[in-house]
Amino acid sequence: MKFKALVSSESNKKYESKVQSRTIQDLPEGDVLIKVYFSSLNYKDALSAIGNKGVSRNYPHTPGIDAAGIIETSESKNFKVGEEVIVTGYDLGMNTSGGFSEYIRVPSEWVVKKPEGISLSESMALGTAGLTAGLCVRKLINHKLTPDSGKLFVTGATGGVGIVAMMLLSKLGFEVVAITGKLDSQDMLKEYGASEVITREDLDQPLISPLQKSIYAGGIDAVGGNVLSNLLCATSQRAAIACCGMVNGADLNTSVFPFILRGISLYGVDSAETELGIKEEVWNNFSSAWKLKDLENQIKEITLSDLPAEIDTILKGQQIGRIRVKI
Repeated sequence: MKFKALVSSESNKKYESKVQSRTIQDLPEGDVLIKVYFSSLNYKDALSAIGNKGVSRNYPHTPGIDAAGIIETSESKNFKVGEEVIVTGYDLGMNTSGGFSEYIRVPSEWVVKKPEGISLSESMALGTAGLTAGLCVRKLINHKLTPDSGKLFVTGATGGVGIVAMMLLSKLGFEVVAITGKLDSQDMLKEYGASEVITREDLDQPLISPLQKSIYAGGIDAVGGNVLSNLLCATSQRAAIACCGMVNGADLNTSVFPFILRGISLYGVDSAETELGIKEEVWNNFSSAWKLKDLENQIKEITLSDLPAEIDTILKGQQIGRIRVKI
């Protein structure tokens, strides 16, 4: 059986992505075969498409760390043919042929049964970015932060993680400050739940002071670098920050003062390798208590053939919101 997939390959030391015809025999081993209906575009997918060996080692390769679809065949007792499922992270789209394809074959240990309260298309309006935002919010809630604790920040606010995080925190009653390098998006960010929008430039500088004025009860950081360094020092007593990205830099130059004088906590969030049970918990939340009514408003839906242009856009730092791929 033949099907279509986006394939990234190397030619003359350059990488190019095209929609090509493949067969089931081209897919890796796995005990479930899934017909994919939707995927989503993430920054990691774009890196995979241009040959970043820190993401994908072997080419030709099909990126796509997200997939939502229906079980086509199953050798696992946990899944039946016809069940709707979600796969995010683990090795999908990295060194295992990914979700930018009409079919994937993966280990059943990577697969989550889609909750009834969310559709396949809605799940990929969220995708890994939404799941990551949910995991970050889960960290803050488990830290016992409540709307009465004080205002929270969200960095990288126009990105996929940032938008879902703002929408969710706002739904849960938190006051949210959006921190962004795209101030022309202020109106949009306020529509998604931000009570205030501030520029990233004020924070993107060497450590202002090892212990700054207490402003935030915590927040969600998707950029890292100097921004996170300064925000760590601008938190209140027993604050909590969930860190999930590094688009602004991998270095963290700070001091121990916020940790030993204010007792703050810095939580790392790795959505790809999160335990399957926790992923199931978050997806169940998004289908019930965390259901986001205006989720479709921040989605741009594209097809496989549109992906090369959108990959170029995200690599230039120009993507706003979420990109869902209809397979």
